[in-house]
Amino acid sequence: MKPQLHKLPLAGNTSFLYNQWDCQYFNKPWHFHEEYELVWIRRSEGTKFIGDHISYFREGDLFLIGSNIPHLFRNNEDYYDPGTGLQASSIFIHFTEESLGTGFFDLPELKSVRELLDRSAYALQINGSTRDLITGKLMNMQDEVSPRRLISLIEILVLLSESRETQALLANPFTQKHTTTERDTSRIQKVLEYVMKNFQHDLYMPDVAALLNMSEASFSRYFKQNTQKTFSCYLTEVRISNACRLLMQGEENISQIAWLCGFENISNFYRHFKKITGMVPKEYRHRFYEVAE
Repeated sequence: MKPQLHKLPLAGNTSFLYNQWDCQYFNKPWHFHEEYELVWIRRSEGTKFIGDHISYFREGDLFLIGSNIPHLFRNNEDYYDPGTGLQASSIFIHFTEESLGTGFFDLPELKSVRELLDRSAYALQINGSTRDLITGKLMNMQDEVSPRRLISLIEILVLLSESRETQALLANPFTQKHTTTERDTSRIQKVLEYVMKNFQHDLYMPDVAALLNMSEASFSRYFKQNTQKTFSCYLTEVRISNACRLLMQGEENISQIAWLCGFENISNFYRHFKKITGMVPKEYRHRFYEVAE
């Protein structure tokens, strides 16, 4: 899956980007950029694709995504219907190795921050009290002048470097050749949108390959080479991610959820769910309720 290179411009008086994004739904394609990204999902929910990781995201989630890791936050289908009145919102920071000056992160006083940036190659989700503290600082940065924002960024990075409430989303750093074209991006967006709109039904690789005018064998190689996983694995992870969302909502029983997510065989659903999440659906729902309460 070849992502699109994104480069957001900086204001003339800043060395890094701080931005709040309010919209009906997140519409950025599968993309990557040189900058590290700290992103807070203020509102909305959906499926996140970070490197070869696929899982559900929801309001309040906070992530530190390393340099050049391709990613996409794709909202649930109801966000695309203007009649629902749903809105998406995020606050994010982009910064590079050079934003604070050449060699700044190699200063001995910032050894822990240097290690944090190295760990961000695994894409980090920030949880617990650390998340609450950082998101509060991100909100306050809206009203800060540029020098104060710079100090806040350093404070945030130090806090993150000292926290034990970070979770790596990738088993290995995501590596891929980022040479891409608009045609590549358009192709992958077409596959992604097709999967997200049809994962509840039977999906067959020849049909998906036909969307790109490829043979099944060519599409299989293309997909595996660029996503580091097979199409069937990718589809299963999308289905399990949406099953997690339904389990958290608590409106359907487990058999209904399996069917709604494209699994015709309940034992098959249980097997894949445990393989991906490390627990059975009932336990997943129970743990979520424990945390939510």
